[in-house]
Amino acid sequence: MSSSKIDESVMQHTSKLILGSISNLLAGKSIALCVTGSVAAVETVHLARRLMRHGAEVHCVMSPSSQQIIHPYLLEWATGNPVVTELTGQIEHVTLAGKHSGRVDLILVAPATANTIGKVANGIDDTPVTTTVSSGIGAHIPVVVVPAMHESMYDHPAVIDNVKKLKAIGVTVISPRMEEAKAKIPSIDAIVSHVLTLVGPNDLVGKYFLVSAGPTRGWLDKIRYITNPSTGKMGIALAEEILSRGGEVTIVLGPTKEKPPDNAEVINVETSQEMQKSILDKLQSDKIDAFISAAAVLDYTPSKKEERKRPSGKPFTIELVPTDKIIEEARKLSKDLLIVGFKVESGVSDEELVARGKEKIESGICDMVVANDADREGVAFEGDTNQVIIIGKGDTQRMVPLSSKREVAKAVVDAILELL
Repeated sequence: MSSSKIDESVMQHTSKLILGSISNLLAGKSIALCVTGSVAAVETVHLARRLMRHGAEVHCVMSPSSQQIIHPYLLEWATGNPVVTELTGQIEHVTLAGKHSGRVDLILVAPATANTIGKVANGIDDTPVTTTVSSGIGAHIPVVVVPAMHESMYDHPAVIDNVKKLKAIGVTVISPRMEEAKAKIPSIDAIVSHVLTLVGPNDLVGKYFLVSAGPTRGWLDKIRYITNPSTGKMGIALAEEILSRGGEVTIVLGPTKEKPPDNAEVINVETSQEMQKSILDKLQSDKIDAFISAAAVLDYTPSKKEERKRPSGKPFTIELVPTDKIIEEARKLSKDLLIVGFKVESGVSDEELVARGKEKIESGICDMVVANDADREGVAFEGDTNQVIIIGKGDTQRMVPLSSKREVAKAVVDAILELL
C-alpha cells in the first residue's frame, strides 16, 4: 500500500469533520506522523485525532513493524488521509518531506523505537519512516522524536548516544515517562504542547508569566471546607497557550483534578492565604512580565478553623471574613507590572460587564480585565468553553464568542502581547 497527497478535488473524508473542534491553533499546518513498532503505537489514533482537533492535517507513515501492531486502515480512518506503508515511484518521502512548498510543516515520530532512533541518528534509511525523517532533516523541517521502549533499552549507552546525536542536529526529543521499568510515551497533552511550540508563532520567547488558576478552600474544621466550582481549566489553558508560543510560565494552582502543562512550573496551594503568599513571593523573587489572575479566590473565608471534626446534627453559626484581593496586593508591590484580572458576574448585560471591568482598570489595579457572565450557557466554571469580553484601557474591548477555553486563552494572550 502506498500513497501521495490527496487531490483537492476528492470529497473530504468524514473523519475530517473534527478539524478545529478544539481550536484552530494548527489550522493550515500539515504534520507527518511517523509510527514505528512499539506497542505505544496504539496511542497514535488518539494523538492524530487530537492534532486534528487543533486544526492540523495529519499524514501517517508506518514502518513494517508498526503494521503488526495496528492496521494502516485504522490510521487512514483516524486521519482521513491515505497511509504511507511503502515507498514507490511516487517518492512519498519527498512528497511529504522534500524541499518544496507543499511539504509538511513538522515530522513527528511517535512512538520511536530504539531501532528507529539508531537508524535516524546514523543516517540509515531502510523503512518509509527513516527515509521520510532523513529527507525532512535535510529539508530543514522540524522533527520531533518521542521514544518509547523498555527502560533497560533506553538506558543502553548506544541509545543514549544516539539521542544525543539527534539533539545535536536539531531534532527535538521528548523525554518519556519512566514508569514500571518502561520508558513510556509521554501524555498526548505533552506531545501536542511540544508540537504547538514548534510550529506556533514563538512570539513570547523571553517573556515570563505568572498565572493563578483554580479555586481556593476555606476550612471550617478538620474535614469540612467551603469552596467554589472552579476547575482551573481557564488558567491551565492560558498556561498552555503561553508555553506554545515560547514563553515561560509559573502557575499557582488551587485544588483541582485538572492536570497542568508538563513544562510549566507549578506551585500547588489550597487556601486563599497560601495562594496570596505564593504569588507575592514569586513577584518579589523573579522578574515577571505579566500576572494573569485567573483563579477563583474565595471572597470570604471562615474566621477560624476548628481543630477537630465538629459533631454533626446540631446547628452552628459560621463567621465569614473577607479575604485580601490578591491583584490589589500585587499592584502594591509593583506599579509597572502588567496585571490581567478575571471578573465573573451573574445575570448582567454586556454593557454592565464592560462597565464593571473598566472600574478595575480606571482604579489602576488592572491593565486588562477578562469579564464573563456565569449565568450564560457554556460559560465560566467547570465546562470546556467560555465567552468573554476582553476590556482594555480607554475604549478598547473585544468580544470573544462562545469558544473552547484554549481559543479564549489565545485571544487573551494576543491582547496581552499588544501591551508587552
